[in-house]
Amino acid sequence: MAEDKNQPNQLNIELPEEIAEGIYANLAIISHSHSEFVVDFIRMMPNVPKAKVKARVILTPQHAKRLMKALAENVKKFENQFGAIEESDQNVSFPPMNFNTPKAQA
Repeated sequence: MAEDKNQPNQLNIELPEEIAEGIYANLAIISHSHSEFVVDFIRMMPNVPKAKVKARVILTPQHAKRLMKALAENVKKFENQFGAIEESDQNVSFPPMNFNTPKAQA
């Protein structure tokens, strides 16, 4: 049977249940070498001095650039639909650790 040229290539993707639940991260640290980008997604909790890497994604430089473009496109679509995303202080390199909550106790 001949392949229909009007049909885009279809990709069958499996999403396991434990991955579908997702993770929450409020910080990403990106590093790179000549051959790869490493993106660590980190969760910082109020009044907890040690943050944890919750996921690490390793990308080729080409895929990192595609991801950057896809994120920019999706942020633009989001803002067109819901309004501008407000940024707090752009000079802050890390989010504040004080969330105005009581200190954690064991």
